[in-house]
Amino acid sequence: VWIMALSILFLLWNIMGVWSFYEHTFITDEALNALSNQEQELYTSYPLWGTAIFAIAVFGGFLGSLGLVLKKSWSYKFFVISLIAIIPQMLYNLFFTKSMEVYGPSSIVMPVMVMGIGIFLVLLSKKGINKNWLK
Repeated sequence: VWIMALSILFLLWNIMGVWSFYEHTFITDEALNALSNQEQELYTSYPLWGTAIFAIAVFGGFLGSLGLVLKKSWSYKFFVISLIAIIPQMLYNLFFTKSMEVYGPSSIVMPVMVMGIGIFLVLLSKKGINKNWLK
C-alpha cells in the first residue's frame, strides 16, 4: 500500500514537472513581459541544450513514475535517464545563471530538492526490482 501511495505522489510530482517545462518553454509574450527585467533575462538566456535536457529530465521522470504506478521494472531505466539529465540542468541553474541574484538564496531549494528526489526515485525503483515489487 505504501509503495502505491508513494508512486502516485511521485507521479503527481512529475506531472508538475511536465507542467513547469511546458510553462517555461511555451511562455507567452504577455506572461514574459509581466516578469521583472531580471526574470525576463533568465528566461531568454536559457540555452537550447538546457531546454532539451529539461525535457529529458521531466518526461523521463514522468514515464518512470508511470512505470512505478504500473509496477513495471522499466521505470528504473527512465529514472536513470531522468537523473542523468537532472544533474547538468540543476547544476547549470545553480552555478551558471543569475538565479541567485534574481531570487536570492531560496533559488537553491528547488534544484537541490529535484536532484534529491531524482536520486531517491532511482534507488526506490532499483529496490523495487530487487524486492520483486516491480516486474
